Amino acid sequence: MGGFFTAIGDVVTNEVTYSGAMRFAALLAFAAIGETIAEKAGTLNISLEGMLLGGAFAGALGMHLTESVTVGLVFATVIGTVVASVQANMSHRLTANQFVVGLALNTLVLGIASFLNTSIQPVSKAAHRFKIPGVAEIPLIGDAFFNQPWPLYLVYPMIPAAWWLLYRTRWGLEVRAVGENPQSADVSGIDVNKRRRQSIYIAGLTSGLGGGYLVLGQIGRFEDAVVGGQGFIAIAAVIFGGWTMRGVIGGCLLFGTVNSFRLTLPTVGHELNSELLSAAPFVVTIVTVTFFAHRTREPRALAQPFVRGLT
Repeated sequence: MGGFFTAIGDVVTNEVTYSGAMRFAALLAFAAIGETIAEKAGTLNISLEGMLLGGAFAGALGMHLTESVTVGLVFATVIGTVVASVQANMSHRLTANQFVVGLALNTLVLGIASFLNTSIQPVSKAAHRFKIPGVAEIPLIGDAFFNQPWPLYLVYPMIPAAWWLLYRTRWGLEVRAVGENPQSADVSGIDVNKRRRQSIYIAGLTSGLGGGYLVLGQIGRFEDAVVGGQGFIAIAAVIFGGWTMRGVIGGCLLFGTVNSFRLTLPTVGHELNSELLSAAPFVVTIVTVTFFAHRTREPRALAQPFVRGLT
């Protein structure tokens, strides 16, 4: 037992743990911020994984073609939005089952990205780090928050911007209305399915940017398994956070810390079963979702298709 607490202490006091946690949490936050807006509108995007993966490949391709990280990120947001438009229009214009559409899109994007990656073999690299003087010297957390590749910093203004859009604009009020009571919103003159489609476009934009950040801000290259289920963990973070922006970011930090913990533990000299470490983020995700799913209230019309005139 003493060895266990020693290992925990070594990890908690290591700056690498916090830097890794921030990198993982940022990826989840890019996806979860958009997913929060989409779910507040009553949609559930299982295709979040595909949006991240599409953005990751597009970011690598943009970097390959132009040698510009900025252009790569633009490519990533465009492709993420393209994937989202398929999800949005099939689910909320053609009224196809949104779960089936999401799963099909994840498989389709994986197949296309794998084929194009083999054919093109894009060459990319990670963006340079940008250190913010002064605050980067804060013990333990300074490097984690203020000495990172510059694409990570895009998530900082995105959080208050998404909150403002959702809670301080008429559009955000209408989005929340269609997620709670779409029939009443329709009677009030709100185009329910249009608002739902728009919210998914935002999720695609932020998730595509997240995929671009993953390749151009973290890894530096594209691989087929680069996303590795992070889209589903981002959905879990939304549930964990009770569909509030503050709670969602807290969930991203929690899951990011767990991911960082499993990678930091071996580097500080402590051995643990590698399969158990690899499964740890998903185990924690399942446990937390099981625990919190019954303690938070989801939008009343979440995942319920809207057809005018039906109650």
